[in-house]
Amino acid sequence: MIRPVMKDVVFLNQKSEPATEADKQVVQDLLDTLKANEEGCVGMAANMIGIRKRIIAVSIGFANIAMINPVIVKKSGMYETEEGCLSLIGSTQYHQI
Repeated sequence: MIRPVMKDVVFLNQKSEPATEADKQVVQDLLDTLKANEEGCVGMAANMIGIRKRIIAVSIGFANIAMINPVIVKKSGMYETEEGCLSLIGSTQYHQI
């Protein structure tokens, strides 16, 4: 199901909880919402559809994939940039994650 994009900064700043087997529908909703916004979006987190779970969906060009409870193990090359975001404007980016 395509869900509306959350824009409430207070909600978006809340810590998400680990995803479980019971969150399969959240994964599908996130993928559906990403697909519906593919012209202006290459990735979304579950909190962007109003669900505080550690799930992200990203476009890898030829397909959209979901990641459940992803963990960043390394990042480098921080730089400032303007970013188009369905929920927020501007952010810090990294060359490698």
